[in-house]
Amino acid sequence: MEVIFLGTGTSQGVPMIACDCAVCASPDPRNRRTRASIHVVMDGLHVQVDAAPEFRLQCLREKIAQLDVFILTHGHADHIAGMDDLRRFCDLLGGQALTVYTTDEGMSRVLSMFPYAIAERPIAKGYAAFKLVDMPPLLDLPQGTIQSTLLPHGGVNTLGLIFTERSSQKKFAYYTDCKRLPHEAVDLARGAAAVVLDGLRPTPHTSHMSIAEAIAGAREIGADQAWLTHLTHLTDHGPDEAKLAPGVRFAYDGLKLQV
Repeated sequence: MEVIFLGTGTSQGVPMIACDCAVCASPDPRNRRTRASIHVVMDGLHVQVDAAPEFRLQCLREKIAQLDVFILTHGHADHIAGMDDLRRFCDLLGGQALTVYTTDEGMSRVLSMFPYAIAERPIAKGYAAFKLVDMPPLLDLPQGTIQSTLLPHGGVNTLGLIFTERSSQKKFAYYTDCKRLPHEAVDLARGAAAVVLDGLRPTPHTSHMSIAEAIAGAREIGADQAWLTHLTHLTDHGPDEAKLAPGVRFAYDGLKLQV
């Protein structure tokens, strides 16, 4: 299984607009963060999780040329605003609607933002079409399984996702945008070869885990390899990563994991 981090930043991105702090001005490319999303290749199946505002640019940068399954974790702008650019993948699917797996809240947001795209087929070549489907607890596919669990994120719930590739039986967990890990989420992630956790910033936040809370979550899961994502400009990749607990690292845009 391959995991490609298309973006690892927050809703403001890094560098931030009108900010000249040391991280925003940093020459370290790992401090340049587009909004968070991942692309998972599981036994040849290409799964895209979320579509950030920079989704088109992320796909061009990482040469993403195939998309079979799309999962929207929740309907916040930094995860949904790039969905219009999924239109190219509808073309590549032969003019079929792209199935969008999400929550009730995610469906409502897609309906309000992209009403023109809710159809069985695009209205014309080059247009997007979405088929909205409730993400089940277990999505069983020929290439493996994707389990889902709800994670609290302020006034909404985010989808936490656990991928298990059929051929290798390797497990990967992706828990972005959450304030805490419910017991079910911890249990589902146990045994994962790698876990990605929301680690917004060093200081507490009302709807995201802080770096310390994310590290505690990694310990509870027992993860050998934990990566923190959804980072702000309060994190300077190089010096701050050196202070992390063993087995915990910061993800960065363009990082590729072989799980």
